[in-house]
Amino acid sequence: MNLPALPSRGGKNPTQGGATGGGGASAMPPLSPSGAGGASAAQAGMGRPRPPAGSAGTHSPLGPTGPRPASRWQRLGLVLGVLATLLFCLWLFAPILTPFVLAACIAYFLDPPVTKLNRLGVPRGLAAFLMVLLLIAVVLLCAILLYPLLIAQVGVLLARLPGYVSALGALVRDAIAQLQEAMPDMVDSRLQDLAVGQVGTIVSYIGTTITQVLYGSTALLNIFTLSVVTPIVGFYLLRDWPRIMGRIESWLPRRSAGTLRQLAADTDRVLSAWLRGQLLCCAMLAVYYAVALSLIGLELGLTVGLMAGVLTFIPYVGSFTGMVTALLLAAGQFGTWEGMGMVLAVFLVGQTVEGYIIYPRLLGNRVELHAVWVIFALFAGGVAFGFLGVLLAVPMAAAIGVLARYWLRRYLESPLYLDPPRTGT
Repeated sequence: MNLPALPSRGGKNPTQGGATGGGGASAMPPLSPSGAGGASAAQAGMGRPRPPAGSAGTHSPLGPTGPRPASRWQRLGLVLGVLATLLFCLWLFAPILTPFVLAACIAYFLDPPVTKLNRLGVPRGLAAFLMVLLLIAVVLLCAILLYPLLIAQVGVLLARLPGYVSALGALVRDAIAQLQEAMPDMVDSRLQDLAVGQVGTIVSYIGTTITQVLYGSTALLNIFTLSVVTPIVGFYLLRDWPRIMGRIESWLPRRSAGTLRQLAADTDRVLSAWLRGQLLCCAMLAVYYAVALSLIGLELGLTVGLMAGVLTFIPYVGSFTGMVTALLLAAGQFGTWEGMGMVLAVFLVGQTVEGYIIYPRLLGNRVELHAVWVIFALFAGGVAFGFLGVLLAVPMAAAIGVLARYWLRRYLESPLYLDPPRTGT
């Protein structure tokens, strides 16, 4: 059914005009009673739009002024549904997600320099290709230079391991003998034999672990995905990074878009500051430990130094592990307390430089990730999803930390916190 046209603001029917030849002078045809009622209703409702034809007797999802607002349960269902879908996909595709997560990390780290090159006039696709090519060249150069040296040091370790165990056992035996002379009632021969045997077992385990890590790294990280899939996926993600971020932003719920953008910006600030600063710190300490331990004469100084620098990524735990490993190897090689003292001095200087020079200058007060929270996240991610969980641990920890601070601010501004205490009983 065609509805009659509403009169214009001047009281004339805009559909007539040239039909009568009199312009606007012709009389408007009378409206039916329903049409008159509709006109009165439209005038009383200040021009509120009519429902479409055929909609009588049906309930439209559109309210009088637009879409109906979502209820709290609908918003909660959306959040829980998205989280459940992400966790399910992470669990289902965990065996094949590692190269894609590595590619996303590459795109995240290289996005700032690519953006700067793009602002200087370089096409973004070309800038992304150049940065990925530079990264591949650096990785290949490090592999060509370091891998033969590491393999040679593993050979030295396997050849010297029995001698290290004997020298370390003799050192522990002498120390226990001196302790037995000082406190004869507390130390006996059984404790001495037990300590010597355990130290030998520990050194043998460390040597075997280092050998397995270096020779079995291709089993941990598939060489095909690292050399082929990861760079290709990383290039495409880096090239389309602004477009991907814009598309994700366009999918945000309009009601909470501003809050979600702010939370994402805070997460990016915390994550980028911690990761970029921590990677630079690890690289500097790896070079320092490798050079310093090699200069004092430790045969496995290069391997232990690089391992200690990389493990610094895990706060406190990594440095402590590297120091203990270096001390045990120094005891096996030198067989004196002076050699162990030099190794200990190297690590004390490194920790002092890290805590008072490198860390404050690179990170300062921008990092809002507590060391204990990072350690827990890394171990929890490794237990849950293996190497993939380690890659995702710090980003998830940063996001959870930002959300926790946001809800804490909301709580401190809410009546739950601001209500005054009760004065009566």
